[in-house]
Order: sequence, then C-alpha cells, then structure tokens
Amino acid sequence: MTHSGWHGPDSADPLAVTSAVVAASRLLVGIAVRSLAEVEGKVTLPQFRMLVVLSEQGPTNLVTMAGLLGVTSPTAMRMADRLVLAELVVREVSPHSRRESIMSLTSQGRRLVAKVMARRQAEVAAIVSRMTPEQRRAVIEALTVFNQAGEESVATPAHPLGWPEDHR
Repeated sequence: MTHSGWHGPDSADPLAVTSAVVAASRLLVGIAVRSLAEVEGKVTLPQFRMLVVLSEQGPTNLVTMAGLLGVTSPTAMRMADRLVLAELVVREVSPHSRRESIMSLTSQGRRLVAKVMARRQAEVAAIVSRMTPEQRRAVIEALTVFNQAGEESVATPAHPLGWPEDHR
C-alpha cells in the first residue's frame, strides 16, 4: 500500500477502482446493518427504507412510495400496514382525493429514524477520525466525483436510495 492508501502501481485502472468501491460498499452495508441492530425485531430493512423515505420526502401517497421503493403498491401497502401497527407511521385521507391516503411519520417514527441515522453517522465518523486530513480531503473528492459520475451515467431509472433490485 502506498502512502495515499491506493493499491498497486496504477490506481487509475478501472478494475482497481471498481474493487476499491465494492470493498467500500461492503463496509457501508455493514455499517447500515449494524445501525439497525438496535431496532431489530421492530422493523425490517425494507420497512426502515420506507421510514427513511417518509423522513426525507414528508407525507407521501402509496403509489409514490411504491415507486420510490421500487416495489408494487400491494407490497408498499403491507409494509405501511405493519408500520401503522407499530405506531411509526400514520395514514390520513388526502385533502385532494378522498380515495387516496397519505402516509407520514409519527413522532416515534421520526425518533427511530434519527436514532438509527445517528448511530450510522457515529460509526462513519469513527472511521473518518482515523484518517489524516489529506486522506479525508481525498475521500471527499473521490466520493463527489463518484456520485456525480453515477448520476450522469445511469441509463435506466435507479432506486433513489441506492438499493439493488434484489433488496425489495
């Protein structure tokens, strides 16, 4: 390993970059899974994804939610039903159409999302704290470029939360 942390003589090699990104994604998925450990049994990963969407998007109807999660409307409805029973989500009749319901987080749902996200952020912060300032700047630059390239190169609609299709 060189001083900068890159492996091998040609760090611009697409295979080397791909391997580094895949390794980082494994690390980040592990952090995400560990951050949910405290709420295990209360919500599943797909249900937590719904809570995060509601946290970010605000009140959302079922069809929009299904599209954002990349699932069918019946699947989104079952997820919402479970979250309503857990008192994490509330459904209300839409002011625009009595046939449509709008989901939103309860205060308990907001606290749960905040708790999980804080744990995730703390674990990432602990990793970042072990880096030099130069390494942190390099990570910011690399991830910024990576995120921009990902947004520009997507040929088909991608899941807004970055989950692969097999995580429905």
